[in-house]
Amino acid sequence: MLRTHTCGELRKDHKGSEVTLCGWVHRRRDHGGLIFVDLRDHYGITQIVISPEQKEVFALAEKVRPEWVIKVQGTVSPRREGAERSDNPTGAIEVMVISIDVLSESKTPPFEIDPSTGSGQVNEVNEEVRLKWRFLDLRRPRMQEIMVNRDRLITHIRKYMHAKNFTEVQTPILANSSPEGARDYLVPSRLHPGQFYALPQAPQQFKQLLMIAGLDRYFQIAPCFRDEDPRADRHPGEFYQLDLEMSFVTQEDVFSVAEPLMIELTHAFSDKKVLWDPFPRIKWHDALNTYGSDKPDLRYELRLQDVTDAVRGCGFGVFADAVDRKGVVKALVVPNGAAFSRKDIDEFTETAKTYGAKGLAYILIKEDSLQSPIVKFLGEDLAKKLMEQLGAKIGDAVFFAADTWREACTVLGQVRIHVARTLKLTNPKVAAWAWIVDFPMYEWNEQDKKIDFSHNPFSMPQGGMEALQTKDPLDILAYQYDFVCNGFELTSGAIRNHRPDIMYKAFAIAGYSKEEVDRKFGAMIRAFEYGAPPHGGCAPGIDRLMMVLWEFPSIRDIYAFPKNGKAQDVLMNAPSVVDPKQLKELGISIVKKSS
Repeated sequence: MLRTHTCGELRKDHKGSEVTLCGWVHRRRDHGGLIFVDLRDHYGITQIVISPEQKEVFALAEKVRPEWVIKVQGTVSPRREGAERSDNPTGAIEVMVISIDVLSESKTPPFEIDPSTGSGQVNEVNEEVRLKWRFLDLRRPRMQEIMVNRDRLITHIRKYMHAKNFTEVQTPILANSSPEGARDYLVPSRLHPGQFYALPQAPQQFKQLLMIAGLDRYFQIAPCFRDEDPRADRHPGEFYQLDLEMSFVTQEDVFSVAEPLMIELTHAFSDKKVLWDPFPRIKWHDALNTYGSDKPDLRYELRLQDVTDAVRGCGFGVFADAVDRKGVVKALVVPNGAAFSRKDIDEFTETAKTYGAKGLAYILIKEDSLQSPIVKFLGEDLAKKLMEQLGAKIGDAVFFAADTWREACTVLGQVRIHVARTLKLTNPKVAAWAWIVDFPMYEWNEQDKKIDFSHNPFSMPQGGMEALQTKDPLDILAYQYDFVCNGFELTSGAIRNHRPDIMYKAFAIAGYSKEEVDRKFGAMIRAFEYGAPPHGGCAPGIDRLMMVLWEFPSIRDIYAFPKNGKAQDVLMNAPSVVDPKQLKELGISIVKKSS
């Protein structure tokens, strides 16, 4: 080893020891003839002191600059009284330098690494610049702390799963295309021209095959690949999840494994208080109906209410038309919302429009009147009756959405989120975990005018074959579930379909022929024919979990080398054009899109 100690290791009890340290020059200061250098490595920062009495060493120290890599030898000495730094674990000592070796020089970095300087603060540097120079960005103590905590959290997960008798298995990366709900990343095969592998959106089929193989309890820290548009809580390209599956289990058995782990991780890796233990179970329909979202933020009590019957036949065309079309009118009471400014209401309205509404109806309850453009259409009497039914008081605001049930709930749910953000109702010290259960098996695809799977196509329908044969597909529920925290979906899971006859029927309802099912999922069907145990599992997203626990506004900082908002790796220049020779070898030609 080039060093005897790290830069975070030395204490007063090392007094008089001769040591060798290696690291980066964090900062350099000339004070009264002495040169002070803060030497930094992964473990911390140690102050080293160079005296002008050592002429050659001093001359070299005058030349070193931030981010040079040096090796120093010296003697540990206590700092003089009053010079100690209690904010630094090595702040009680310094190293009196005997020799310096420059191991590597550095150009001037494009931004400060030292967080004590202006541009050294992570959020003060343009993200695109940070990503282009990610190897420098990762030198910052905050970024290194994230990487260390990520490692600790994953290590905790592995220990927990092994203690629960799960076996970790690595499943293939080069796999087949699967209808998981997103676009696949395709990989051309050189040995089989014209054919493609797909990077797995999740190890779904493989983990079910492991259950059929008799492994009983499987888990994996699984890389997953989905060609989706980036957003704040979704990293483009790849992400990681705790993938787990269990045999001979019910939904509650899966909950009994996943829920305690999430509580442990919340307590061990954040300062948040878990609001409920055990997590509440909320039906999917109730979540939409009450909160306007199937991943509701339950840290605040704003709830949607139905006023459809109360406004039936009223004089306000927007409400009346929705009711006539067998839609609904939903209302959201916001305590103290009458104080919202015109600007606030305009912003809430823009949010509603973003999610499909034509506008946002509202009533502000003032001391002496109801202020709203819609009161003249509703009439004072009906408006007051509505306020009474909703339990709205003087000083409150009420927002309305009128549309189909799903659209009205969704629009007002997004307004609910915006309102809570404006009123600062989202307590960062609380983790409001909950299970969302009883998802619909199918949904109507308006664009293609057909029935589609709404969640996971491999789930067991509640009621089994009888439900598939006798019920309206849109009324069939599945043994599917998510758990959510603070407005984010952090896992999805299901009890799986393990019978070929039910699988064929379930896919037939979604428009798949038997031949298509055999072609796409032949391995699964064959496996089901040889004795498949009832099984189920879930897959918490590790990156998103960290983002929520650590209150990051974007998921990208959770990764060592993330893609940017355009799904590009600006450090390694990916994606990039490849050599025509490679394309020829693969039998691929590039067809330019017409503009």
